[in-house]
Amino acid sequence: MDNDQLRILTEPMYYILLSLVQPSHGYGIMQQVEELTKGRVRIGPGTLYNLLSRFQKEGLIVEISQEDRRRTYKITPKGLEVLQEEYNRLHQLLEDGRKVLKGGGC
Repeated sequence: MDNDQLRILTEPMYYILLSLVQPSHGYGIMQQVEELTKGRVRIGPGTLYNLLSRFQKEGLIVEISQEDRRRTYKITPKGLEVLQEEYNRLHQLLEDGRKVLKGGGC
């Protein structure tokens, strides 16, 4: 993943990192994302494990345990930084929209 891709996260990327603020395994991540978004965002196994692999390579998450085939991951400080930057970016988008839509202008 290049640096530009880390600057703006897709919804699945954002929610996977958000779900890993607390350690979790793959199926738990999928369930948490679906629950948090009330079913609006669903992440399939292929997407999930592809992103987990990419996040590990970029140092955004680490695997903390493996029991049988169940691997548990958690977010790293670098991952938290990327997540916080995306949160701030999204918050700014909402504020800009609120100003224009509620206030009638820039």
